[in-house]
Amino acid sequence: MSKFVFFGGKGGVGKTTVSSAFGLKNANAGLKTLVVSTDPAHSTSDVFDQQFGDDPEPVEGIENLWAMEIDPEEEVERHLQETKRAMGDQVSPAIVNDINRQIDLAHKTPGAYESALFDRFIDVMRNSDEFDRVVFDTSPTGGTLRLLSLPEFLGDWIDRLVQKRMKSIDLYEKAAIGEREARLKMESDPIIGRLTDRKEKFEFAGDVLRSDATFYLVLNPDELSIRETDRAIDQLAEYDLSVAGLVVNKVTPEPDEDEDGTGARYLRDRCATERERIERVREDFEEPIVAVIATRVEEVKGSLLAEVADELEITVAPSVT
Repeated sequence: MSKFVFFGGKGGVGKTTVSSAFGLKNANAGLKTLVVSTDPAHSTSDVFDQQFGDDPEPVEGIENLWAMEIDPEEEVERHLQETKRAMGDQVSPAIVNDINRQIDLAHKTPGAYESALFDRFIDVMRNSDEFDRVVFDTSPTGGTLRLLSLPEFLGDWIDRLVQKRMKSIDLYEKAAIGEREARLKMESDPIIGRLTDRKEKFEFAGDVLRSDATFYLVLNPDELSIRETDRAIDQLAEYDLSVAGLVVNKVTPEPDEDEDGTGARYLRDRCATERERIERVREDFEEPIVAVIATRVEEVKGSLLAEVADELEITVAPSVT
């Protein structure tokens, strides 16, 4: 099992429940485990009845378990301000306001959300030496896949920007300040330094995601969720990322045999439909089903979370390196 474990899937399938349960499973096995959530609804705090913030905090009453909740909106704002400060240091005061307006517009595009969030993911991975396992409760499938595509896409883009910046220094600044001074300026140029640093971050993320990360997809036994899961598997494969298993969540429990009211007949019909869909998933998907989790009447927390953890047929043993 890799150090970093991601649970993906479309919104509302129960990723927070499953990732929290898997975190508990690891902690109970004696592994120092961090659960990382990007859910703006702060569902992880609800699962553990404890408020979490942007830094890892011990989960009360559970040994070896920590949790943190990354607020996507706060990350976008932090990313925005950091970009403004960095650019403000490189341009003349006369055009700072124009630059800031352009940055504000750029951060309203869909890609800015994923970029800011992915930066935080990288920070968590880079600063996780104290943990044996890090479990990510990721954003809905589409956003997650855009995050995973960023290292390769932005890596090439940054290479081109660095080349253009170096050519600019070579052609223009050499003429103004002399060849030796231009070479020294190129070596200490803050823009080249910043671009190179970001490229290294994305390369680090790409290497980790391919060599030390495991992906699971959570789905419900309905047609929309199954189709979304099929698409997610294909899209992950495009980035050389494979899915280790599927978790079928929110499965309808069957009524007792002696129940024969309208509700019981409805539940039997629903259960039959769901069983047919689950069987189809077993036959049509190469990825194994590692858990079939029934819907609980109450919110999944406490002893119910421990039950779900036991139902996850996923190994927690660290990989041998």
